[in-house]
Amino acid sequence: MSSKSTYTPVRSGKSDAILDWLQMFSGVALIIFVFMHMSLVSSVIFSPDIMDNIAATYEKNYMAQIGGPLLFLLFLFHFYLAARKIPFRLEGQKTIWKHAKMLKHRDTWLWVVQVVSAMLILVMGAIHMWSVLSDLPISAARSAERIQSGPWIYFYLVLAPLVVLHVVAGLYRIAVKWGFVKAYQRGRLNKFATGLALFFICIGLATLVRFMTMSA
Repeated sequence: MSSKSTYTPVRSGKSDAILDWLQMFSGVALIIFVFMHMSLVSSVIFSPDIMDNIAATYEKNYMAQIGGPLLFLLFLFHFYLAARKIPFRLEGQKTIWKHAKMLKHRDTWLWVVQVVSAMLILVMGAIHMWSVLSDLPISAARSAERIQSGPWIYFYLVLAPLVVLHVVAGLYRIAVKWGFVKAYQRGRLNKFATGLALFFICIGLATLVRFMTMSA
């Protein structure tokens, strides 16, 4: 009896630590992907041919056909790991909301933003990936045609800022939680994160404007 009570918490602590590390690494991988993806798609601002050449290179090496599904699995895996700490019951959600309003702490609100945005991105991101991967090859003209048809422009006007806010908040929380940034450096980190978010939101909006003004 005593041996069990001694080792069970240690085993549980080790497994939690491993899952936290996996969550961090999967989160970093997705952050890198999002920034690269937005940067590459934004090449259409300069020329649709540049975007088409990049897309053709990816598809020639089967990075879209194979990498797309693998990315979606990583996406689900990361959500599964993060969901361990998300309260899904109404009572837990009310408690978190109450504490966030009471504490008025930036990092607490960032966590709330991440949770809310994660729920929306889970659904909207899956729709986006399905619409792109089920209509290969990727091209600027096809992307413009999709965005100019139906409610897609409104869909991306919501999705793009949500993704940016989620990954930048995640980058900030990783830097703070894992000690990459010390307490006295948080002011500079806040400014960097805010600037990074505004930069990529502007890139996303400029890309959508370019697609909307293209002749599909």
